[in-house]
Amino acid sequence: MDLLSTLRVAFRALARNKMRTVLTMLGIIIGVGAVIAMVGIGQGADQTVQQQIANLGSNMLFVSSGSRNLGGLRLGWGATKTLVRDDVTAMVKECPAVAQAAPGTQTSAQVVYGNDNWGTRITGTTPEYFDIRTWNFQSGVSFTSDDVTTAANVAVIGDTVRKNLFAVTDPIGKTVRIGNLPFMVVGVLVAKGQSPAMSEDQDDIIIVPLTTLQKKITGQPWLRFVMVSAKSHSASYAAQQQIEALLRDRHRIRSEEPNDFSVSNLADLADLASEASQVMTALLASIAGVSLLVGGIGIMNIMLVSVTERTREIGVRMAIGATEGDVQRQFLIEAVVMSLLGGAVGIIVGVGASLLIASTAGWPILISGGAIAGAAAIAMAIGIFFGYYPAQKAARLDPIEALRYE
Repeated sequence: MDLLSTLRVAFRALARNKMRTVLTMLGIIIGVGAVIAMVGIGQGADQTVQQQIANLGSNMLFVSSGSRNLGGLRLGWGATKTLVRDDVTAMVKECPAVAQAAPGTQTSAQVVYGNDNWGTRITGTTPEYFDIRTWNFQSGVSFTSDDVTTAANVAVIGDTVRKNLFAVTDPIGKTVRIGNLPFMVVGVLVAKGQSPAMSEDQDDIIIVPLTTLQKKITGQPWLRFVMVSAKSHSASYAAQQQIEALLRDRHRIRSEEPNDFSVSNLADLADLASEASQVMTALLASIAGVSLLVGGIGIMNIMLVSVTERTREIGVRMAIGATEGDVQRQFLIEAVVMSLLGGAVGIIVGVGASLLIASTAGWPILISGGAIAGAAAIAMAIGIFFGYYPAQKAARLDPIEALRYE
């Protein structure tokens, strides 16, 4: 019997007991649908986290001045004064994996505009900072290198500051007061939201030229941090090693002494988040996969019942020339057809459930072609695995005994 004839017989056999077939397929439908939905939730969450990390900067490393021991009291990062602008110049010139570097320092201050005021972070840096952070402008422009050279009183504000000081006014060209100094607003940054790395509002910030902050506000010539952009994601690890070696040499740190700085690689955070998401996705898929196992057992159970009900039919087929292989293939194909039909409906259910979750709960969902193809492959594998024993049992029936069966 050819494959097409076998398929026709299989569909006729399944159609004889429509309700039983549908109920048997239900386990596969629920299992496949649940796996697709759970994998979609896991992959969507991973994509969201990776996007949030990417928003922090392009292949970014964060170099900060280190801690120091003051009379037994270990101060936090930013306590040393050894990180200076010459270090930044050396990073760009002497580290092949480094594309750009932006020195920076930071303080906090009360900012006043008209009758409104707002306490926020004040960051001093150079124009490269915005490229490294991949931070676009919703209006206005960045300050320039000339502004850094001349220590100009110009400022770029984050979206949170804009909302609190300029709720109904265009901030571009307006003058705010930071401490006792007037600053003209030249740009407003696009909102980035909460930082996944530092758990702070990235938009609650005012950015001014580095020299302006150092000379006119803090009076500190050293740097608290350097934002570094590697030439590629893979090059970020090489850049980290090169920066550490360079700074140890420049700061004359002996081999047995600890660093007076720290270098954090954003790629480590991205990889850690991806691993966590993959584990969670696998866990969700495994829990959902239990229903697939139950569905497979249901297919085996019904196929065994079908073999018992069709014992005389099997005997007649063998009597007129059907081989054991023909009988085995017939029942195996019936199990696979039932499993594939359930898988196809399950895919539709899973995609629909994912879209429903995304629209009602607001969760990020990513439905990939790989998940759908995997679900179809799993459905076929279940049909073959759980249909093999009933098919073997049918093929091994004694034709004479089968013909006598009532």
